[in-house]
Amino acid sequence: MNDYLHLLGLPFMQRALIAALFTGLAAPVVGTYLVQRRLSLMGDGVGHVAVTGVALGLLTGISPVWTAVLVSVLGAILIEVIRERGHANGDVALALLFYGGLAGGVLITGLAGQSGARLQTYLFGSITTMSVTDVLVTMALAGVVVLLGLGLAPQLFAVAQDQEFARVAGLNIRVYNVLVAVLAAVSVSVAMRTVGLLLVSALMVVPVATAQQLTRSFRGTLVAAMVLGTVAAVGGLLISAAAPDGTTVAPGPAIVLLALACFTVSWPVGIWLRSRQRLHRPFPVVSAGAHQVVEEGEHPHEHGADCGHVAVPHGDHVDYVHDGHRHAPHGRHYDEH
Repeated sequence: MNDYLHLLGLPFMQRALIAALFTGLAAPVVGTYLVQRRLSLMGDGVGHVAVTGVALGLLTGISPVWTAVLVSVLGAILIEVIRERGHANGDVALALLFYGGLAGGVLITGLAGQSGARLQTYLFGSITTMSVTDVLVTMALAGVVVLLGLGLAPQLFAVAQDQEFARVAGLNIRVYNVLVAVLAAVSVSVAMRTVGLLLVSALMVVPVATAQQLTRSFRGTLVAAMVLGTVAAVGGLLISAAAPDGTTVAPGPAIVLLALACFTVSWPVGIWLRSRQRLHRPFPVVSAGAHQVVEEGEHPHEHGADCGHVAVPHGDHVDYVHDGHRHAPHGRHYDEH
């Protein structure tokens, strides 16, 4: 225990905890809007494109974080344009963009004279090797994502939920759709040192899916997803640090697996909560329809055991059943026809 506490007190571990905290807060904010728009895999696609940005940074000597932000933003805007136009070959174009981004990144990394191990730190994360500058950049970018995601929540929710209604309300649909794409790109760049470009989509989507099992409102889902994302990011890092001697547990996969474990636990709880809600309101309340009063001798129907009419109580009158139909003793029949 003393060794574990000593490890948490080391500067590199403290930097990693701060980066995990801000990443866990920011990623689910954008993921909430992506899930609402059924674009859960967009983060994964932007992550593939960002590989080229990282490789360009290694080639030019510029910080890979900033080149990844630039390339992923351009890629996200291009993805949104392809999606908005809705061509029949749109999915093929997106696939080519994703595969091209990943392959181009690997190729450029080789041209830069860098080894695959250097690129792997961005593909699967390397949170414990972050410098003070990396942490400050992560905090700044995550703060921008959280501020815009929460500050523009009503507008972004309206666009994600019902674009026709948002258009009628006077919102510029294209601007907000591009904004969500740009925020997704920035979130990918923020999380690439924490969980890696290939796993960043999980941190954006899984906490949101978990929150949806436990909440019934958009605002509640957004807040719960941020809490769950933070728990997964910080908890996964602490689990990796607590690995026994001789065992290596990578923080990135540990964070994602912890987020998936939270979803696995919440799923049956969500089923139970929804079943209880249905029991409280099993059927809608329907008011009784008006009944027609027909004088004796004028009844248009002969009643029998198989007539199928539903017996209806008539106030304070005491009815009796005869030949499969309920009759009133005062000489009048009450039917729904």
